[in-house]
Amino acid sequence: MLRSIAILFLFMFCTITWAKQYRIGALYWSMNIEGQVSMRDGLTKKFKELSSKDKKNTYNLIEEVAGDGEAGVENQIKQMNNMIAKNVDAIIVQPTNIAALAKPLQLANQRNIPVISYDQFILQGVMTSFVTSNNFQAGYLDGEYIASLFDDSFEIKLILVEYPMVSSTVERVNGFIDALNEHGQKYKIIKTYIAVEPVEGAKVGAEILRDFPFKSSVDVIFTINDGGGIAIAKKIIAAKRDEIKIATIDGDPESIKLLKAGKVIVINTAQFCGQLGSKSVEILFDLLARKSIPKKVLVPVFPITKKTLHLYPGWGGEIPKPFKKPWKNEYWNNKFVTSSKKINE
Repeated sequence: MLRSIAILFLFMFCTITWAKQYRIGALYWSMNIEGQVSMRDGLTKKFKELSSKDKKNTYNLIEEVAGDGEAGVENQIKQMNNMIAKNVDAIIVQPTNIAALAKPLQLANQRNIPVISYDQFILQGVMTSFVTSNNFQAGYLDGEYIASLFDDSFEIKLILVEYPMVSSTVERVNGFIDALNEHGQKYKIIKTYIAVEPVEGAKVGAEILRDFPFKSSVDVIFTINDGGGIAIAKKIIAAKRDEIKIATIDGDPESIKLLKAGKVIVINTAQFCGQLGSKSVEILFDLLARKSIPKKVLVPVFPITKKTLHLYPGWGGEIPKPFKKPWKNEYWNNKFVTSSKKINE
């Protein structure tokens, strides 16, 4: 009898010992950009799903939102340092700036706290894993489509609306320019502006109209996201500059409505935003379960034009099957790209 009781107590002790309460820090950038809201929704939905399946361990998601602009960058530095001070078990972060979190990342490395970054990477230090849209593909698809609209001998008067402070937007510009070059399309960058959110976008839209007030003085505007791009498009539409073609990225529903109505936006290469957050959490749970994880994941992006709109399932949808692009005799690539190479070592 005593032996049976001892075995029972030993079993209960081991069960209690093996069970763990995980505290996960989740650092978001902006809740004013709809794509980023969708990323957060995908993250929290997958977190609830996977944590509810684990009947042994418990999981607590500690969430913080940085906010927009320079204040948001400073907020996120403090937030990540606070997570490290709390000695959380892991951090999932969408960086506001590729350089600003370098020191917090290095500190997390020293404390052996895993850091999974999504959407943007962080310079210096080592990220445990990095999940992002295939941003080069996004820019490339935009550039490829724009090139199909003009004769190769025509020199496009091009405006770039960029945001060089984060990796994803730099890669989008690189992809766009590479596509024009590879397709032999002549172009001239007549001016560049910076915008990534609505207030900046409205300001840039007004500046473009002030700087280029005459019809046909601009052929194409490439804007690196809908956060700023929608506001720019609205300014162009209000000014009745219908000759301007806008290529943008993200897949914001409001932007898609403008594209569908034929309102200056001719292509919008959409992210699968929910998949970015969801994939980050899948990697987190595999990491905590001591499974092998990829160091980098590129999520495919979808080129929306009037002819492909019916195939697009939305930000939170499943990734569609490959299809032949109407403007080019080849198939859209719907594959995830993974790498086992360490990031920023």
